[in-house]
Amino acid sequence: MIAKLLLPIGAAALLAAAPHEIVTLSVGASLPLPDQAMQDVSGKEVTLKQAAGANGLLVIFSCNTCPFVVGSDGSEGWQNRYPALATLSKKNDVGFILVNSNEAKRAGDDSFDKMKEHYTANNYKGLYVVDKDHKVADAFGARTTPHVFLFDKNMKLVYTGAIDDNVGSAAAVKEHWLDRAVENMAAGKPIDPPTTRNQGCSIKRVAHTH
Repeated sequence: MIAKLLLPIGAAALLAAAPHEIVTLSVGASLPLPDQAMQDVSGKEVTLKQAAGANGLLVIFSCNTCPFVVGSDGSEGWQNRYPALATLSKKNDVGFILVNSNEAKRAGDDSFDKMKEHYTANNYKGLYVVDKDHKVADAFGARTTPHVFLFDKNMKLVYTGAIDDNVGSAAAVKEHWLDRAVENMAAGKPIDPPTTRNQGCSIKRVAHTH
């Protein structure tokens, strides 16, 4: 069953299920791989730098399959908040991009064709791109779907973690961490907390061969 409440924690408190060699970006870090081209569901290629707005960039690692994203057993899942987040980001001149890094499921439900179908069926807005060989996820140290990274106009990380404190119900949310972070960042106000605990399914990586 999906846990419904999340608590702000320090950057060191990370999900144990992720590979130990993955190091998650800390607040203050620069945007990794800004020029890495990824294919959007529109068919066009886009980089993180190109996706950014004048006030920053919101990156959410996501997928088509995780119950924390799509919902399950009475839980709404967080994807129903994506369209509003895209709208809020645009209003505040912040770029918005969803990144699918589930390379191990690329031949199945996280294929590019399935991503296009999922984007349309769930009224997504903004960009939804394929992170081939999870290069971007590895550079970010992204661990789960979803996992949020918000960068300011200087492409410095100012917030990372969860969208809010209730995956099961948008109506029951008490802490709108990401909404507040986007608005405060655009207004030049402090972000508190700058880190919360990301919660979700592990990103489905494949073993790299050398």
